[in-house]
Amino acid sequence: MKFSSHSPIDGTHIWEGNESRPDEIRLVMQQAEHVARSWRSVSVETRIGITRRYAEYLKQYRGEIESLLVREVGKLRHDAVGEVDAAIAKIENSVLAFEQRRSASRVDAGELSREVRYRALGVVVVLGPFNFPLHLPGAQIIPALLAGNPVVFKPSERATAVGQWMASAWNEAGIPEGVLQTIVGGADVAVQAIASPETRGVFLTGSKRTGLVLRHMLVDRYDVMLAMELGGNNPIVVEPNVSPDIAASMVTHSAFISSGQRCTCARRAIFFGGDNASMQIAKLVERASRLTIGSPLDTPSPDLGPLISAEAVEYIDGLYKNFIERGCKPLLPPNRELPLPTCIGPAIVDATELSQNDFREIGDLEWFGPLLVIRRMDDFADAVDAARDTSYGLSAALLGGTREMFDRFADEVGAGVVNWNRGTTGAAGLQPFGGLGLSGNHCPAGFFAIDSCNDPVASLAADQLPTTDPWENA
Repeated sequence: MKFSSHSPIDGTHIWEGNESRPDEIRLVMQQAEHVARSWRSVSVETRIGITRRYAEYLKQYRGEIESLLVREVGKLRHDAVGEVDAAIAKIENSVLAFEQRRSASRVDAGELSREVRYRALGVVVVLGPFNFPLHLPGAQIIPALLAGNPVVFKPSERATAVGQWMASAWNEAGIPEGVLQTIVGGADVAVQAIASPETRGVFLTGSKRTGLVLRHMLVDRYDVMLAMELGGNNPIVVEPNVSPDIAASMVTHSAFISSGQRCTCARRAIFFGGDNASMQIAKLVERASRLTIGSPLDTPSPDLGPLISAEAVEYIDGLYKNFIERGCKPLLPPNRELPLPTCIGPAIVDATELSQNDFREIGDLEWFGPLLVIRRMDDFADAVDAARDTSYGLSAALLGGTREMFDRFADEVGAGVVNWNRGTTGAAGLQPFGGLGLSGNHCPAGFFAIDSCNDPVASLAADQLPTTDPWENA
């Protein structure tokens, strides 16, 4: 079956080809299983060398992949540059994580040694997202390869060209045949790969809905590692003493960076503190209304680019209307009078008049676009309660306040990434990255991704058999 990806900028075909057929997927999985033992036996130094050559390829051809990110998924140029930077940095971060967290160890105690080594899982399937189609799947592929696993990679159907470019880059870096293979297509292709008996690990960056499907698929296969990085409904709490200008700048950046197409983007902003909160909210609306929207090819570059598709725009517009029907007050309606059908202006609604149950329903929704819900509370304690009023738990942020307030916030908000005086989208490569609640399954990515890529094996070892009967000391 023919398959293609289209640019959200002008609809042009970026990649065209055939969807992976069932018999092709079967061969891919069998080949991956065939090379699993030989790849596991390759020295760690050799595996590290290949990943570093991949980094060099990214550096050498970064202009090429940056342009592809702009054309295939509609990234603004600076966003594409930042993604390539992150993808390059991931190599050395993954090597360091491997050395610090999953390297073999030995402790000698007299004639006996206590040893820990790590055994690769086997064939792993990596499912990539469209919003960071180079960096995020790479952040799972790289540690998986370092740990000795062959990888079958299915890029997002919206970012097939980027996925194929990545595969070519790994080939240029010297990855042995069969160790990293790419399959192409939609959900059916992923399902067949995951259901294959060769699969020993599945790594997903995606939505809660997809995560639940995979969980159900693998419920009887407890021998398969499932590591999921899922979405969120992320809160940002603003303390009343924060300057309205600073609050407006940081909240709009958290909510609308990458047109709201980051899993860590703020979806709910919570204010408290009377008149100061009113000034912060007014400045927030004014700042958001000045954000420019347009094509990544425009000069100067706009603040917000297109969403991944016209369907995504319709979903955000429909959700905004749904929030108004629920009783939210419109503060900034989304602008639809834009040159591209894939563009939509940032939208803000006020949910202060909603009941706690109605606000909780909004907190349990997942969306991917420039739509922000605000709520006013009486004091900090109520604001923290409102922030955690969601079944998700990916990221959260507190602007202003004291260290004591932040420690309380971090302890109570129930998120895996909790920032203070920084936005919800801030994350460091040397830290774990993962969510609580419905935002993950206790297998964080980031620096800790390596933990999901192999199993520890414990040994008690001695050079010689004991000279005494072990029953004598029983």
